[in-house]
Amino acid sequence: MPQITPEQAEKLDWIRAEVEDGSDEHCFEVAAGEGDLIHIRQTDEPEKIVTTTRAKWHAFVLGVQNDEFDHFVEGVAGPDDTR
Repeated sequence: MPQITPEQAEKLDWIRAEVEDGSDEHCFEVAAGEGDLIHIRQTDEPEKIVTTTRAKWHAFVLGVQNDEFDHFVEGVAGPDDTR
């Protein structure tokens, strides 16, 4: 998978996931790159970018929507949970 430079990353239109508490720390961002590439990063480490294809990103999103990854967060308190 091709790497992108910091200069290329600055030119992308990053979409940030909303955080319940309104903070900008540790936010997840996604940007469409050239061709069918999708770039993923966190705001606290913007230089570390994961690149994948649009098809793989779509499969991941479908998996999240179908609760296929819930076992990774079992026992973790959510935003409305007081555990």
